Amino acid sequence: MPLETSEQSPVPVRTVTRLVGEWIGRLGKIWVEGQIAELSRRGGTAFMTLRDPVAAVSVRVICATTVLDAATPAPDIGARVVIWAKPEFNAARGTFALTALQLKAVGIGELLARLERLRTALAAEGLFATERKRKLPFLPRSVGLICGRDSAAERDVLRNAARRWPAVRFRVEQVAVQGPHASEEIIQALQRLDADKAVDVIIIARGGGSIEDLLPFSDEDLVRAVAGCVTPVISAIGHEQDVPLLDLVADVRASTPTDAARRAVPDVAEQLELIRQLRGRARRSLLGRLDREGSWLSSITSRPALASPLLEIDRRYEQVLGLAERARLSIATSLDRAVDDLTHIKARLDALSPAGTLRRGYAIVQHADATVVLSAAQVLDGEELSVRFAADQLKVTAERPVTDRKPHR
Repeated sequence: MPLETSEQSPVPVRTVTRLVGEWIGRLGKIWVEGQIAELSRRGGTAFMTLRDPVAAVSVRVICATTVLDAATPAPDIGARVVIWAKPEFNAARGTFALTALQLKAVGIGELLARLERLRTALAAEGLFATERKRKLPFLPRSVGLICGRDSAAERDVLRNAARRWPAVRFRVEQVAVQGPHASEEIIQALQRLDADKAVDVIIIARGGGSIEDLLPFSDEDLVRAVAGCVTPVISAIGHEQDVPLLDLVADVRASTPTDAARRAVPDVAEQLELIRQLRGRARRSLLGRLDREGSWLSSITSRPALASPLLEIDRRYEQVLGLAERARLSIATSLDRAVDDLTHIKARLDALSPAGTLRRGYAIVQHADATVVLSAAQVLDGEELSVRFAADQLKVTAERPVTDRKPHR
């Protein structure tokens, strides 16, 4: 239950320290991991400052020298250890400390196993996926560089980048690249560079070292910070065989800081040579095209139609005249044939026409009703008949011979 106090009824210091000691005592014995920042011996007791490998937090540890000497290998300053300790609060002094009952040095195998478990977990979240990696700009306006203070990695990157592209600009953030505060300082520098709109690419560089030295570059918070950056990140940590988790999440992994400079900026000599080659290819292509078109033009102009256009016009004119003459002769022949046909048909019509027969001296005898008299038996005595000749006609009265007359009854 919370302690009830007021301005009128405060509690003495001894009560507060006693209660704090009781609360801490309830925690019991726990396993704690950290990095030894300070170590001293006084008689049979060892005093250590155990620092968190990531956060800026430390705690005092007290243990018997026999506990410290029992660890194999013997821990020293900078070593990572795991202790079985009991939290205690000194009420008289108002200080907190851990009393170590057992101490073990964290070996390389254990560190590698932890890193592998972290790598598997982050890979399952997709932080190392290839599709999320961004493409580096061809020519960045400014390059952000995160490196150690006065480090060889910084000199390598700046010198090689300037050799490749003398006009390149850098914004350098010098941070701790080893120790308990390294990952925190790197994250803060990364956030500052990512917020700078002029920085188009960020390089995180560090020289080689042991696995323990490179542990800050496998920190989970740093990996997530790089994954959340808008600006492309190049990782250049250690040597080719060193593969911290930062290499897996970065957009580009460089084997060395020198390689990072090569990937960040183009080589002006290479680009000039490329331009020269492209200009040569363009010139050859253009000259080849001009040669082909010139040959085609020469071939076209050598043809008669273009070499002597008037000659072709004359030839065509003669063809037109020949065709016109053929058409005239064809039409004249057709007309002559038509006239001959008409003459023949007219002659045939004249030969078959009754008028032609009449012109030869024949006549047509008709009754008064215009019917043709075909025989004398059809004519009555005294009947008026019409006799038609070729040119005219006349009226006649039929008169039978006496021998042909029949008596009237």
